[in-house]
Amino acid sequence: MVQSLVVLAERGLSPADAERLVALHDPDRPSVRVLVPAGRRRNVLVDVLDHLSLLELREALGAVQGHVERTPGQAEADVRSTVAALQGLGCDASGEVVTGDPVQALDEQVRAGADEVVIVTVPHAV
Repeated sequence: MVQSLVVLAERGLSPADAERLVALHDPDRPSVRVLVPAGRRRNVLVDVLDHLSLLELREALGAVQGHVERTPGQAEADVRSTVAALQGLGCDASGEVVTGDPVQALDEQVRAGADEVVIVTVPHAV
């Protein structure tokens, strides 16, 4: 039985993703801590290859023309929406924006007693 769950997500969870996450722990409702990184730059070449491999031509061109970082405000909106979705499903949920190394933030949560870790990313070819 999982008591404490940490979710590290590149973006906010969709309502369907939140439902799937909670369904994995039925009938229990774990306490969930959501971490969403902000301000992390990715490699432009990796982004272009990712988009091309998924046949996202417009997004690949956009990655070449201007590489925009996720702002803390965008990450905060993702945290709020994910926490609200999890709370709506009966979980005790909280979250934070991670401006430093997300792996270090995840490690700190595990050392603080998290029972399980879930990492959610968008599709990447590279």
